[in-house]
Amino acid sequence: MVRVFTKYFPIGLFGYCLKTSFKIIFIIFLNPTHFISLKKIQKWNFPADLKYSKEHEWVRIDGDKATIGISEFAQSELGDIVYVDIDSVGESFEANAIFGSVEAVKTVSDLYLPISGEILEVNDKLQDAPDLVNSDPYGDGWMVKVLAADLSDLDNLMDATTYEAMVTGK
Repeated sequence: MVRVFTKYFPIGLFGYCLKTSFKIIFIIFLNPTHFISLKKIQKWNFPADLKYSKEHEWVRIDGDKATIGISEFAQSELGDIVYVDIDSVGESFEANAIFGSVEAVKTVSDLYLPISGEILEVNDKLQDAPDLVNSDPYGDGWMVKVLAADLSDLDNLMDATTYEAMVTGK
């Protein structure tokens, strides 16, 4: 009798559960010394004090100033960041305008300003260490500081729970 496996999913680090077309389930445990590729189970961090855009930028407000970066989910999707290109200090932008770009090993992605305002400062640390965006996206990996032109732009952004639901599909 031939059994066709219709679904499989990992169990712990070294096992798979295989479901056949006959609804029979097999559990296979693999020797941890075998060279295997397992899908990484990712848990992202979504700080509750931030607002998030659908383009995956985050905003931290302090009075009328905002610190902006990309979310942990965005950096994980991009992969290793190798270059951050932002040269717009002193320029004003409308909400959702492109203010720079990030370059990863295999792609380049535009950065969108989630709120309207004037860019006051660019994170100089990213020139020498763009990987800070990967290792600490909500801390040392921030991108720009902005003087907010209209704080009501924040009403168009998501809170952490809504953003998490968007990226996880839950």
